[in-house]
Order: sequence, then C-alpha cells, then structure tokens
Amino acid sequence: MPIIVNLDVMLAKRKMKSKELAEKIGITTANLSILKSGKAKAIRFSTLEAICKVLDCQPSDILEYIEE
Repeated sequence: MPIIVNLDVMLAKRKMKSKELAEKIGITTANLSILKSGKAKAIRFSTLEAICKVLDCQPSDILEYIEE
C-alpha cells in the first residue's frame, strides 16, 4: 500500500505508549494497533484530529504517500 503510517515514529518522539494514546483519544488499543500496522482501510478525520492534538503534530507527520 502506498500510504505509510508513521504513528510508531511519532509515539517514540513523544515518548508515549500506544495504550496511553488509545486512552487519550478514546479508541481501543486493538484499533490503534490496526492503524499502526498499516492494515486499516480508513481513518476518521475525528480520530486523526485527536491523534494530532495529543501528539502535537500534523497529519503529514503520521501519514505519508510513497509511490509504488
């Protein structure tokens, strides 16, 4: 898939665990894991907004397009 999810990178930069982020944005750790692994088919803008707010970043810090 040409969309790369760099959520692990941002979590490491902010020294935050996945579980903590999931609790702060109100989703399950299982759903966050699916998103982190790049297996998610979609992401709600409200979820993306919450992630960006908590991690103090931009959507482009999390999502990246790489042509195949």
